[in-house]
Amino acid sequence: MKLLYPVIATYRHFSSKISTKSPKGIGRKNKDGVDDPKTPKRTRIKLTEEQTQVLDAISSGKSVFITGSAGTGKTFLLQHIIRKLKKLHQRSRVFVTASTGLAACAIKGRTLHSFAGIGLGMDDRQTLLHKVISNRRAYRRWTRASALVIDEVSMLDAKIFDTLKFIAREVRGGEGRDFENKGWSGIQLVVSGDFFQLPPIVSRESGKEFAFEADCWDSSFDVQVELTRVFRQSEANLVKLLQNVRRGKVDCEDMDLLKKCCTKAEPDSSAVQLYPRNQDVNRVNKKKMEDLKKLTYIYHAHDRGEDPWLRQLNQGIAPDELPLCEGARVMLCKNLSTSSKLVNGAIGTVTEFWYDNVVVSDLWKSEDRPVVPMVKFDSGLEVVIYPETWDIVEGDKVVATRKQLPLILAWALSIHKCQGMTLDSLHANLSRAFGFGMVYVALSRVRTLDGLHLSGFKPSKIKAHPKVLEFYHKFSQKQDKRGEDDGVSEDRGGSAEVIHGSNKTTGKDNDIDSSLVFRCKPNSSLVSWCNSTTKSREGGVTTC
Repeated sequence: MKLLYPVIATYRHFSSKISTKSPKGIGRKNKDGVDDPKTPKRTRIKLTEEQTQVLDAISSGKSVFITGSAGTGKTFLLQHIIRKLKKLHQRSRVFVTASTGLAACAIKGRTLHSFAGIGLGMDDRQTLLHKVISNRRAYRRWTRASALVIDEVSMLDAKIFDTLKFIAREVRGGEGRDFENKGWSGIQLVVSGDFFQLPPIVSRESGKEFAFEADCWDSSFDVQVELTRVFRQSEANLVKLLQNVRRGKVDCEDMDLLKKCCTKAEPDSSAVQLYPRNQDVNRVNKKKMEDLKKLTYIYHAHDRGEDPWLRQLNQGIAPDELPLCEGARVMLCKNLSTSSKLVNGAIGTVTEFWYDNVVVSDLWKSEDRPVVPMVKFDSGLEVVIYPETWDIVEGDKVVATRKQLPLILAWALSIHKCQGMTLDSLHANLSRAFGFGMVYVALSRVRTLDGLHLSGFKPSKIKAHPKVLEFYHKFSQKQDKRGEDDGVSEDRGGSAEVIHGSNKTTGKDNDIDSSLVFRCKPNSSLVSWCNSTTKSREGGVTTC
């Protein structure tokens, strides 16, 4: 029997029976005085001195490049920067972008190519300029922009970066056409990324693979920043290991640690399995779901908006279709409550399903009553999970929205999709690892050495691109020459300032071959109800 269930309808208010199962401190009190798991508490995290210096530079109108190893808080800082930029400029004049759809959805932005109006960006710069001028919306975006944020710059090549500046200057004018020595015609630029992580996929005709090789790279920024304080890991030997892997050079001590992490045993059920290729991820998740032989609910996302933004939603991490059953291993793909460690990357197991105030059993009583999963996280917290919203924003306007449960199947993930996540336990199968930075991205997701398990590992798979090594070597040399006392130095030759830290560390193939499947698709009446319901976040607190 297949029943229809609209995922979007789970925004209705549930009885206190469900709420009382939410752990104390997860949600605010509702009007009946009961913990409400739909509204995580607001949490405040202090900025470090490094991060404060960057925000000060942003406040003074400077264009900034932010880099740093995995786990140094680049995304966290970027979220603060975006809020700051929207206060400094009109919200409609701040454009938030990223090089990939996955990264763009994570920061409520859009892809850089979509913002720029250049399609795939494969043509010569004059052709792309004509394309932008012929596109009324793209042309208006370029002329209105006061600030442009670009995340995951490591996935951009030099040609695209130079072309974007060329388009900015040709469309906006006003500051002359001295390409190398002028800025982006009044646009405050904030760029973030780690070039040691996954590189761009480009043809090598120009010989310039990375954005930092662009002719306009240095002249685009007033300040270049390297965040050095590591938050994700606290073990000194693990931090040292990851920093060496990042640079493609490990010593005997590092190799001993890696050998201890290697195993031929079957991955523990609590460990997320990481694979370089999606086909392996889909195979593992499908097999695990089939092995459970449980009643399966398939949740379909509800999307609103129009192309090209709608297409971008499918590039994000929130799935279009999510199969769940009791016993399914799942991962949060959005921060719900940082104080309770309900964050992007938190792993748990579906324990049961709820509709209204009755636990769902094999005897289904209604075809349109909303169902939500209860998840027991590995941290011990057991929480009802409700749908969340992912927005794509252009200026101050939401142009596309996806509503879906903030979960993905988590027996296995691709290394590309796990970039930016923090995991307590992982098993990385590196037998098919390829390219520069892939091993580093996989290993740097984990918090502790006890949570790191490897198979198919060979030392030869640890690779760092020579050009990236040279870039960061020169970056460090600039800092050393300054000999600054306060952490900030000016480049007297006219290039960007360098802020360098203190070097401290702190510690869609999910088809289920089963007759027990519920297809959860939106119906018209509930979509109408959903459209009349608004959901907003203020400082990390969700209100309905």
